[in-house]
Amino acid sequence: MTRPISASLAAALIAAAGIAFVVAGPQRPTARIAAVIGPAAAEESGAAIYYQDPDGKPSYSLVPRKTRDGRDFRAVPAGADVSFDDEQVAAPPPATPAGASGERKIKYYRNPMGLPDTSPTPKKDSMGMDYIPVYEGDDSDDGSIKLSPGKIQRTGVKSEPAAMRVIRTVIRAPGTIALDERRISVVAMRAESFILKVADVTTGSHVIKGQPLMEVYSPSVSSAAAEYLTTITSKTTSGDVQYGRGSRQRLMNLDVPDAAISAIEKSRTVPTSIGWTSPRDGIVLERNAIEGMRVEPGGVLFRIADHSMVWALIDVAERDVGMIATGQPVTVKARSFPGREFTGKVQVIYPEINKETRTARVRIELQNPDLILLHDMYVDADIDTGSGDAVLAVPESAVMDTGSRQAVFVDKGQGRLEPREVRLGHRGGGFVEVRQGLAEGEAVVVSANFLIDAESNLKAALKGFTEGAQQ
Repeated sequence: MTRPISASLAAALIAAAGIAFVVAGPQRPTARIAAVIGPAAAEESGAAIYYQDPDGKPSYSLVPRKTRDGRDFRAVPAGADVSFDDEQVAAPPPATPAGASGERKIKYYRNPMGLPDTSPTPKKDSMGMDYIPVYEGDDSDDGSIKLSPGKIQRTGVKSEPAAMRVIRTVIRAPGTIALDERRISVVAMRAESFILKVADVTTGSHVIKGQPLMEVYSPSVSSAAAEYLTTITSKTTSGDVQYGRGSRQRLMNLDVPDAAISAIEKSRTVPTSIGWTSPRDGIVLERNAIEGMRVEPGGVLFRIADHSMVWALIDVAERDVGMIATGQPVTVKARSFPGREFTGKVQVIYPEINKETRTARVRIELQNPDLILLHDMYVDADIDTGSGDAVLAVPESAVMDTGSRQAVFVDKGQGRLEPREVRLGHRGGGFVEVRQGLAEGEAVVVSANFLIDAESNLKAALKGFTEGAQQ
């Protein structure tokens, strides 16, 4: 075959390839040309067989042409791009056996949104997102996941072993100071009386036991005093102790102070008035005595309270009542005295719940030697509900709480993390008690839990737990 004939045949074939390029799209005509042109024509023809875009774009021409910006198309000779061997298309490289190279084998593809849908081949979901490849060794039957060292470092994953710790749970609640009901005394007359004089004592005054409060004249007291004096001075009855006891007891029944009875015994006279004294140390809460007034039996003249011991009535939230027990130590702080602390113990848990505030009242006894804690003063109490026994605990940051279920990520080593459901107990000091689901020494993830949750889809990992609970 002569050179002109070979050139004509090549031109005809290139023209046919150009028609196919227009119809089928921008494909390179190499394979079609190589299937027909023989080796002899290729060797004899040194001219360009077609022209290609200078930027390598899939744009070809059978004749010289220019781009829009004026640059010439690149001439492609026969030996540069067209194979004139007998093999039409190069065979694909043989598949690399599994384990022969460092590349991992893809087992399947999972849904990018964590749905329980997998595919053996690459695909897209309804939103156009590519399915995520899952390699051998990345999935396991126990629902655990495996993270690469780089991803662990980027997300800041940290682990800490579960250990035995003493959890000190402190309940903080407000309250008020109240008087000790057992330390309040009332000064009242048991017989009709008249107040002759009142001491310089007013509401709020501090009095001590035996301090004079008032002078009172009472016909009944005077009659009993005369009878008693007659008994102890009579020659007939003075030697009989029983007679004297009976007369003296009558004065005591009228609540005559012991000091006044002793004065009668020493003076051997019936006094015109009897001096009434304070029955205890304390603060005068109420004074109703007025000079010259007539007093009926039972009328309250003074009310005196001892402030050396007071009560703190604390309102504890209903949800915390179950952790309160008598004898637990309490620290009370008065808002009026910052930095000052008072210590006591839980004495009484009142057996009722306030239906409006949903709180229970707890009573604490406090020493008040300086008398700075006043009635109805606001205080804040810290109740230590810890038992002092060590329990298995993990940091609170390790627990992922969905409301109805709590779980932790157990670090199995080599980047493998296993989600595990746990049952929790008391909390305190940044730790939480684990009653079921973990063993001492097992490492749990304490940071970046939510990032791991997004990576592994915790709901899918815990699906087995739900199915097991329903069986």
